[in-house]
Amino acid sequence: MNAVSQKQPGSVPRRDWTKGNILKNLWLLSWPVIVLGVLYSVNLILEMIWVGRLGSAAIAGVGISGFIVFLVIAIKNGLGAGERALVARYVGGGDMVSARQVAGQAFVIATVYGLLVTAIGLLFAQPIFSLFNLAPEAVAEGVVYLKIIMAGWLTEAFWMTSFYVMQASGDTITPMKIAIIIRVVNAVLCPFLVLGWWVFPSLGVSGAAITYIIATGLGMLLCLGAFFYGKTRIKLTLSDFYPNTAIIRRILRIGLPASISGLSKAFGDLIVTSLMIPFGTLALAAHNLLSRIELFINTPVLGFGTGASVLVGQNLGARQPAQAAKSGWSAAGLISAFMITCAVIILIWAEKIIGLFNVEPDLVTTGSTFLRIAVTGYLGMCFGNILQQCITGSGDTLPPMIISMTMLWVVQLPLAFLFTRYTDLGAIGIRWAIVISFVAGAIAYTAYFRGGRWQRKRV
Repeated sequence: MNAVSQKQPGSVPRRDWTKGNILKNLWLLSWPVIVLGVLYSVNLILEMIWVGRLGSAAIAGVGISGFIVFLVIAIKNGLGAGERALVARYVGGGDMVSARQVAGQAFVIATVYGLLVTAIGLLFAQPIFSLFNLAPEAVAEGVVYLKIIMAGWLTEAFWMTSFYVMQASGDTITPMKIAIIIRVVNAVLCPFLVLGWWVFPSLGVSGAAITYIIATGLGMLLCLGAFFYGKTRIKLTLSDFYPNTAIIRRILRIGLPASISGLSKAFGDLIVTSLMIPFGTLALAAHNLLSRIELFINTPVLGFGTGASVLVGQNLGARQPAQAAKSGWSAAGLISAFMITCAVIILIWAEKIIGLFNVEPDLVTTGSTFLRIAVTGYLGMCFGNILQQCITGSGDTLPPMIISMTMLWVVQLPLAFLFTRYTDLGAIGIRWAIVISFVAGAIAYTAYFRGGRWQRKRV
């Protein structure tokens, strides 16, 4: 098969991503993922706009629920690393039967994980919220929202698994099309159920959660339809869903380190936020605003990182380690050029960027100071993130776990504590600790990627 798209009867167009121009392949794989990221970010913002109409208690409750949901997603993202690595290797090597078997077992894992999350959410939502120092009204709103989200988590687990498998097979267009449908449904339906527009009842935060489940449920059905009726590269049959413990163990062996890494980052972010709290509302608000800005900056990073990881996995499956390495360096170079452009814009217009979110003079001043400090580490953050995704895409997930946890627990958090306790830097010290950890992480990932051990990883 050559690099030109080919079509077989009853199949979707198929491209051999191990051949042809790397930059072109990288772009074709990455842009649909970037669109996915933008749609997801917009959905989160729109949901919070409508929930915000319900008052501060609803905002606080849904906000804490979002943190808990992020932890659950982090675990699933880690498991997805194992699924993607194996599928990409098999597709790259032309073994579509094995790729299909891995995909089937990925759904077996998704089923078990989805049901487990549902049970934990329904039984322990209230005790989980009791860990946070929230007003009773906020707890009430958050518990209701979280219980509904967790009750329907199987739909999210299936949607995410479909997304991973399709991406790894080299098909990023199908999940993008499905994502457009479900994000539009979510965006349109949400205000009707939250605020009771037209003939719909006013369900408050419950309406936001129900809308989310309806949208992901639709995504699950569309994805399964694509798998069973040959609308994507991998066509599944019911026999593929029969548990295969050998394949499940391989997926978990690769995925668990990535899950641990994701959980570690989530808890680390919470600790960093708690360190910022004593410096007042302005510092905390500015810190949270930077998190939103970084979400947008990371969207193309996620897109190109995903595209590069698919190329890495498939080229290793095709026994082309040099091509795999070139794919990683190409993606890192492209994202560096993007980040340098962003850095110039941020340094010149930091106040205007913060002003898009809030125009209070003190917050604009604090936020712009934080942002100018942060930009010095964004290049390292983006470069390191790309190489991390490439290494993970090869199935070599233990070193990224060690590097990420070291940067967080040995570099970032200790420095943040030292800077705030033993210097006059105050809240600015926390932001500098984050910058230093980004740069240190980029150096570590670059050194490991150059070493090439990941190219010899057996999965």
